[in-house]
Order: sequence, then C-alpha cells, then structure tokens
Amino acid sequence: MADENNQNMQEVLMLPGIILVLSVIIAITLIITGLVPSIRGYMEAQGQYKTLLSEQSTKEQTLETLRAAKEAEESQQEGSSVGASKEFFRPLETGSDTESVIATEFNEILSLMTANAIKTRSVKYTYDPEDDSFVRGAGERFSVCKLDMSMIATYNDFKNFMKELYKHEHYLDIAKVEIVPYQKNKTILLIELQLKLYAEKG
Repeated sequence: MADENNQNMQEVLMLPGIILVLSVIIAITLIITGLVPSIRGYMEAQGQYKTLLSEQSTKEQTLETLRAAKEAEESQQEGSSVGASKEFFRPLETGSDTESVIATEFNEILSLMTANAIKTRSVKYTYDPEDDSFVRGAGERFSVCKLDMSMIATYNDFKNFMKELYKHEHYLDIAKVEIVPYQKNKTILLIELQLKLYAEKG
C-alpha cells in the first residue's frame, strides 16, 4: 500500500514537469509556425525592394539619356540658325582631293573628342555622298564627308562635346544622334553620331 502511495506521489510530482515540457514544446511550435510566414514575407519584401531599386536606377538612367538626347536636339535646332552664319572650312592648299581636304577638318573634330574623353568604336567615311544637298546643288564648289561614328561616353562628357561641336568655327551638319545606355553600366552611353563636314574647293 505504501508503495502504491509512493508511486502515486511520484506521478503527481512528475505531472507539472510533463506539463511544463509540453507547454515549452507547444510554445516553440507556435513560435516557429508564426516565424516561418514572417521570414518568408521578409525575404519576399527584400526581393521586391531590390527589384524596385533596380527599376528606379534603370528609369533614372533612361531619363538621363532622354535629357541628353533632348539637349542634343535643342542644340541642333539652335545651331541650325547659327550654323548658317558660319564660314566654310577653306584648306590652305587648293586643288586637293576631298579626302585630303576633309582630313584637316576631321582632325579638329578628333581634338574635340579627345578633349572630352569620347571613345570611338568605329568611323565610316563617305566622301561626297550623292544624297547631300551641297553635293547635288554645288558639288563643284564644296567637298563633303559624311562620318558615321559609333562612340562611348558618359552623359556629361558627351554633353560637353556636343556644346563644343556647336561652337565649332566652321560650318558642319549634325545629321543624326542616337543614344542608348550601356546595359551593364547605365552611366555609360552608346552613341551613334552622323556628322557631315564641308570644305570649300579652291
């Protein structure tokens, strides 16, 4: 009888411990169950934040690119009236062929590009292009060279280059400007510039 009482007493004394252990297990289970969605939500929110940051950066660079294109267009419109009053390049030697005459003028443009840290990927030359109005109407008086240039530059360097190009002392024609941001680094611009240089024949 005494053994039964001792056993019952031991079971009674163990009961709070069992309840405590069960309570701890249940509490831990509830905490983990509650934390998993929170952790998942945090990870999703973090992923969305990074995506939004990337989209914002892309939009800012696109806006910067559009501003550069707009400034180039406005400068071209302003330069069209100013350009009409500029003198045509006159080579020191008379009777030179178009390539020799334009080479001197192109060196001036190259100097502007170098001064503004413009990198040239490629340059295609077309001498006396048939679709040019000067060639069609006064080809006997003018030498013309169309330059199709692929360039790399930062926004500020290209902006400064364009400003100096419009201030250039001799008449030239900025026929086309296309600007695209470099995908791996959107502060860098990939530029397609078509430029026509003119010189009076001696």
